[in-house]
Amino acid sequence: MIKKYSEQIIIALIALILITLCFSAIFRIDLSSDKRYSISDQTKRLLKSAEKTIDITVFLDGDLNPGFQRLKTSTRDMLEEMSVYAKKDIEVSFENPSKANNETERLKRYAELEAQGMTPTAIYERDKEGKAIQKIVFPWIKISSGEKTVYVNLLKNIRGNSGEENLNISIENLEFEITDGIRRVLNNEVTRIAFLEGHGELNEAETYSVSKILSRYFQIDRGVLADDASVLDGYRAVIIANPSQAFSESDKYIIDQYIMRGGRVLWLLDGVKLAAENLSTTGISPAIELDLNLSDQLFKYGVRLAPVLLQDIQSVQVPVNIAPQGAEPQFEPAPFYYAPLLLASYQHPITRNITEVKAAFASAIEPVGENKELKNHLLLASSDNTHIVTTPATIEMSETADPNDKNYFNEAYVPVAMLSEGIFQSNFANRMTPPNLKNTAPLLQKSVATRQIFVADGDIIRNETNGVASDSTTLPAGFDRYMNRQFGNPDFIRNAVLYLTDEEGWLELRSRTLRLRLLNKNIVTEQRLFWQIINVATPVVLVLIAGLIYHRRRKRIYGRQ
Repeated sequence: MIKKYSEQIIIALIALILITLCFSAIFRIDLSSDKRYSISDQTKRLLKSAEKTIDITVFLDGDLNPGFQRLKTSTRDMLEEMSVYAKKDIEVSFENPSKANNETERLKRYAELEAQGMTPTAIYERDKEGKAIQKIVFPWIKISSGEKTVYVNLLKNIRGNSGEENLNISIENLEFEITDGIRRVLNNEVTRIAFLEGHGELNEAETYSVSKILSRYFQIDRGVLADDASVLDGYRAVIIANPSQAFSESDKYIIDQYIMRGGRVLWLLDGVKLAAENLSTTGISPAIELDLNLSDQLFKYGVRLAPVLLQDIQSVQVPVNIAPQGAEPQFEPAPFYYAPLLLASYQHPITRNITEVKAAFASAIEPVGENKELKNHLLLASSDNTHIVTTPATIEMSETADPNDKNYFNEAYVPVAMLSEGIFQSNFANRMTPPNLKNTAPLLQKSVATRQIFVADGDIIRNETNGVASDSTTLPAGFDRYMNRQFGNPDFIRNAVLYLTDEEGWLELRSRTLRLRLLNKNIVTEQRLFWQIINVATPVVLVLIAGLIYHRRRKRIYGRQ
């Protein structure tokens, strides 16, 4: 009888194991409310198309605090889920950068990782004795396939957020960041984008930092439009970066028909003209409307570039000499209201979870018209303490305003960047085609479904240089030297171009939301001993109860024999 009973238990266990294995291989069900253990259909298609083995090294290992341990666990879970759908193997390994025989070897390893482009994160904690200690963490992964290797930073660091919130945002973005790296190592298709020239746009040196980021995804060309009406047809997107000279009707026509055929354009335009030399020498400049001969075309596309300047309490800081005249200079930080820090919309994947975007002498963008075939999305806006300076006006670098004056800073959330997608009306409908153009096709009066992004500040994409001649270095776009802070300009431009060129909805992965479930610190402190006892005693009690039930059941069964 005992033998028969044991055989039944063994058979039941084997059957349970087989059923579990079959279901895990065929069915994968995510019962979490926010679907945190699922991956998108785009990711599954990408992994199934992989023709080579993908090697991934995760540099999150070792003695990590609970927050980074959670990031490590989520990364491991995400990679395990991805490996289920991969056509080829995904080889995953974890490496502890701090593991070394001595401090010299450890520092040498840190230097090697930094030389590969992986910047470390310093974590300050307290040990059991309350002593402050510093730990170095590399929240990066290395993705390799064939001869290609890319490095992906998993940690998002948004100013104003707590460490737990930033780690949660990092976990939300895991699928996008990992698949972004995988796409880059697997992609053999050459996608081309172009920077327009010929209208005083920013040159190659002034857009170097952003171009370097975009070159990970695209082949980047630069050039003037000339007289070929089809010159833009081979480009997935076109960037018009801060032009200062008027567009000819021929150039407008080429851009217009490119859009009508489905082309995408990122417009970065100043609405106001300033005398840069006067500002740098005397600190005073007239401000007048910048006429780029684009008003009619932009109006047809449903937007208006307002010739105004925005002042904002939320702005960068600059050094101001507060010493009396004739005394030794003494500089103190002061807000420069004409350089606002623009708020990024949380609602759209382009701007979701990026920090403020640094602007300079920004204007405003306004939706106009009643084209029901267009849908607009606000991307960047000023804060709720904004003043609008209408032109013509005189701008003085030294002018100040009382930040508490609500009558002066009386505007809120003025749009500076906007996405429009849908069907656009041609600016050349029922008009003559400009002469001297070749390779012209029949005029299209309406576009196919396409996208455009309008930004009322051309300086958002500009980078500065530090030093002169051969000793100069290019600073990232949006980096403020005085505040020593990196703002979200590179992320905004990258995401904007990726969204314009995205046909499969990859950027939608940035919209994933995971609920942040934080422990109540007061309860943790006050009830620490109680919950420790519960956690230790409960398993023991359950085992004892199960043993008693099993013993009584055996006694009842075999006591009858």
